[in-house]
This record gives sequence, structure tokens and C-alpha cells, in this order.
Amino acid sequence: MNKKISMLFMAIIFIVVLSACGANKEANNGAANTSNNAATSSNTAEPAAPAEEEELTITHKLGEAKLKKNPGNVVVFDYGVLETLDKLGVEVAAVPQDSLPGHLSKYKDSKYTNAGTLFEPDFEKLNALNPGVIFISGRSSEAYEELNKIAPTIFMGVDTANYMSSFTENVTTLGKIFGKEAEAEKELAAINDSIKAVNEQATASGKKGLVILTTGGKVSAYGPGSRFGLLHDVFGVAPVDENIEASTHGQSVSFEYVAEKNPDYLFVVDRDAVVTEGEKAEPASKLVENDLVKKTNAYKDGKIIYLDPNYWYLAGGGLLSMPEMLKEVQEGIK
Repeated sequence: MNKKISMLFMAIIFIVVLSACGANKEANNGAANTSNNAATSSNTAEPAAPAEEEELTITHKLGEAKLKKNPGNVVVFDYGVLETLDKLGVEVAAVPQDSLPGHLSKYKDSKYTNAGTLFEPDFEKLNALNPGVIFISGRSSEAYEELNKIAPTIFMGVDTANYMSSFTENVTTLGKIFGKEAEAEKELAAINDSIKAVNEQATASGKKGLVILTTGGKVSAYGPGSRFGLLHDVFGVAPVDENIEASTHGQSVSFEYVAEKNPDYLFVVDRDAVVTEGEKAEPASKLVENDLVKKTNAYKDGKIIYLDPNYWYLAGGGLLSMPEMLKEVQEGIK
């Protein structure tokens, strides 16, 4: 009897063990199937496109450019754009090196390709470089069609009649192309704060100003909507003459004109200081501070303000020059 009970007990234990093994095997198979299904699901999911392969379409004054985000081998024919890319930390490959403003002299280094001149690009070098994008403005606009055959070419000149809107659009677009949106927004916010302060200061003074450019012994005046019109349109300095012709080269004037208009502030851009080759040009002060100009309020009050032509003439429209231009005006009209 005891023997039968023992055998029955062992049989029961054997059945329990077999059941447990079967359950474990089924659980393991289920887990494996779940893992395989997850892997299959993962493999069939559509992979996200890498950020550098994202394509952008940029509409500009001369046409439309299709390019990849964060393009390589960047070529720049506008010093305002070069300033902005420099400030945003974007590396460039080629620039016209012969006429670089002083504050961009680091781009004369041999690690950068000399792209020719602002007016005559070196097409052979650019073809060999295989750029991802080319930026131009007015000085290089005649070469647009030829450059556009080499790489997507974008016109980014500042519209002097709508200075801040075009400046803001250019900076924002560059931020978008190179994934620097937040940095661009931050820089623009700081500039707008400075503009507000300078504009309030200029308006509160109640004084009027005149901008002139000197070159080769000649003088041109600039008013609202002109090349240097942002001084009036954006910075808030009231113009001494509302009727100055708004042209690229300004309105040719005499010193009799300056004396007659009698500005409270006389802003001077000395072109010869940055374009004269060979022997150093005489400072504009020798030409400007003559007997006629000495009769003006600007001379009597010590308000003849010599603006840096590197920022105002050669460059402008970039994230390096704009803050410096604001500082010059703010200091000048104190």
C-alpha cells in the first residue's frame, strides 16, 4: 500500500514539473515573438531625414534658390552677409579678399579661397570649389546668372528704402539656412533695443543732421531713403533737408550748400580712407573743416561726426557693423 502511494506521489510531482516547463517555454516564446514583432515594427518605420539633407526654397530679389540646409563651401560676395555669418559662427570657404573691411581682415587668411572681386568673381576657382551656396548683393548682381549655374545663388542686398525690414529678413533667412534661428533672433532683439534708445535720444534733441560722403575732393549728400538714410529713417536723426535725391551715389553738393542748410550734426563718410590705393589719402577733415563749414552749428558745437567707412561704406547691413554704427551715432549726438 505504501509502495502504491509513493508511486502515485512521484507521478503527481512529475506532471507538475512538466506543466511548469511547458509554461516557461510558452512564456519565453511569447517574449521572443513580442521582441521580434517590435524589431520588425522598428525596421519598417520610416526613418527621419537627417537635418543636413533638409531642402529649403529661398525667394529673393533676383529669383528663387533651392538648397540643402547647412550647405557646405559657402561663398560670400556681400560683407554684410559675411558679418552676420561670422557673428552666428558659420564657417565660409571663399570671399573677395582684395577690398575686405578692416574688421573682417581675418578672411584674408590663406585658408579662405580668394573669390575674385565684388564686381568680377573668379569663376574658375568657384567651379573648382563646388560651393553649396553663394551670397551676393548689388555689387555682384551682374554676375548672378553665371554664378547661379555654379551653385544656388541668393541676393541679399539691403533695401535702403526699407532698411530694417530687409535687414531683419536677411538675418532671419541666414539663421534659417544654417540652423541658427535662436542666435539670429537674440542678436536682432539686442539691436532693436539699441535702435529704440538712439531714436529716442535723437528725437528728444530736436536737432537736425546732414550726411555727406567725401571722395576725390568732391562731396555728395544723402537724405532719407538713401544709402545712408537709416541715420534718419531708423536712428531718428531729423534731416536738415527733406528733398535730397535718394540715389546710390548721393546728390552732388557744394560747401555753400552745407553752410546754407546749417546742420546741427554733420556726419561725414570718408570714402578715400578705404578705397585709395598706394599713398595714404588725406583725412576728410582737411577738406570738410573749411571757412564755410566753420559757420555751421555743427562745427561751432563740435558736432562734425566722422563715421567709420569700413562699417558705413564697405560693409553695413550685418550683425557686426550695425551695433558699431549705432554706437557712433549715439556718441556723436550726446
